[in-house]
Parts: sequence; structure tokens; C-alpha cells
Amino acid sequence: MEARELEYDLPPELVAQHPAECRDESRLLVYSRASGSVEHTVFRELPEVVAGLTVVNDTRVVAARIPIERPRGEVLLLEQVGGDEWEALARPTRKLRAGERYGNVELLEHLGEGRWRVRLSGEPAGETPLPPYITEPLADASRYQTVYARERGSAAAPTAGLHFTPEVLARLDVERVTLHVGLDTFRPLQEEVVERHRIHGERYAVGEAAWERIRAAADVLAVGTTTVRVLETLARGAPLAGRTELFVTPGFEFRCVDHLLTNFHLPRSTLLALVMAFAGVEEIRRLYALAIEQRYRFYSFGDAMLIL
Repeated sequence: MEARELEYDLPPELVAQHPAECRDESRLLVYSRASGSVEHTVFRELPEVVAGLTVVNDTRVVAARIPIERPRGEVLLLEQVGGDEWEALARPTRKLRAGERYGNVELLEHLGEGRWRVRLSGEPAGETPLPPYITEPLADASRYQTVYARERGSAAAPTAGLHFTPEVLARLDVERVTLHVGLDTFRPLQEEVVERHRIHGERYAVGEAAWERIRAAADVLAVGTTTVRVLETLARGAPLAGRTELFVTPGFEFRCVDHLLTNFHLPRSTLLALVMAFAGVEEIRRLYALAIEQRYRFYSFGDAMLIL
């Protein structure tokens, strides 16, 4: 697949800068792969249009964005790799040096591509790590956490889950997995041929009882691309905890996931490639064009799409 197939034009005003006033009031585009039909509804109606087992990613976002004053920049904590050491992104990388300390962060080793091994004194106490396309401040940091977030460790939210309220969850049969969102989920494609893009891998864990329920379910709804990666990794015989480097592109054989709930993703992203793998390249291009025509809100704080 060529990376240009993941491109589309989005009017800037459709990039959501704030979450919906109420989580479950976001819009929901429902697409049936079997019939090709499209329905426009609101998220709180999700339990009325999907059945089976709903699987969510219960990772919790870390207060991971730590500002640097001199030189002006930041450290973004990506993953705790052992003890007080983390892998992080730091900028401006060319002006930073190993051994320097910035607040409670000490730079230990440059790993390439802006990545650093760092030592953190104490708990992460930075800012909410909002994506760069969100340029307006977030009044309530809890809105960049899912209501079911539990296991701390992500550098970004699993955004398809941001639409859920406790009331919606109570009307669904829900199971949990954990994948800590790191560099690979939001790093742009580095190659013009999609399959040549390198995946660094992200940590996941699933309880034994949870996996047995998921395997036995007649219909599985994966909430978000991160959940898909966990489930399809396990469906290929991986252990219940580890790292996944699974890169889902068109032509992929889905062995566990029957339905997908997802947000509208950035062009040239691995997330968009996964959604195209699930529903078809041309179908997703058509649905994105329709969503733009219907003025859906895009990206992390935007609206959602349910693929049946």
C-alpha cells in the first residue's frame, strides 16, 4: 500500500479543539459492511445498535508532558522501562545533552529520532499530553481520560473510549484489556510504502479470565485501534502480557474482532491504515468524505464511527 492512499483533505475547522459538552452527545456514524448502509446517530444510542461483548482499553494517561525552559522545549514521557527510567521524546533534540537535568528529569542517552532514555525523580507531574493539532487549552484534564481508565502508563488517550459515560457502559457487556499507548500509535508514517514503516512496539496485558470471555464471545466489539491490536496479537498465540509490534494494514486477516468503534484519524497514520484494513480502503475513503460533508468533528476530541 502506498502512503498517499492514506491522504485526504480536511477543512481545519473540523479538527475538534474541545470535547463534546457531554461525552455521549458526540455524533456516531454507523456503517454496515454487509449492506453498505450508513446511519447517523449519537453515541448514547450505541447499545441500541450493537450486540455482543464490548472490549475496552483501560490504560490511564500519564501527566507526561514536562516543559523545558532553557532551551525552550519539552520532554514527553512515553514508557516506563524499569525503575525510575523512562523512554521519552525530547525537543529540541539537537540542543540537548546527555547528563543534563531539567526539573525532575535527567537525560541519560539519545536513542535516535528524538527519543531519549531519561531518569525521572518521583511521579510524573507534568501537563496533559494533548496532541499538537489541539491548540486550545483543556479546561478539565479528566476529559482526556476515559471514564474506565485504570492502569497508568499511556502517553496518549485511547480516544475512541472518550465518548463513554458510566450510563452507556452500564447498558453494555464490557471486558477490559490494557495497551499503553506510546510512540507507535501517534507517530506518522516514515515510509512511502506503508508496510515498510517500522513499529517499535507497545506494552499490553490481558487477564486470563478476560481473554477466555473474549475468545468465547460470539461477537466482539473492539473499542479503538489499540484494543484491536491487543486482541489480534493474542489471537495469533501471543502471551497474555508482553509487547506487540503488530502492524495492521489492508489485507490483514482479522481473527478476533467482529466490529470496530473508532474516531476519525489523521491522514498518513497507522491508525487509518488499520481502519482501512477492517472496512476496505475505498469504503473508508467514501465514509470519510461523507463525514466531512456532514460536518463531523475529527481526531481525538471528535466524533466516532461504528463499523459493523
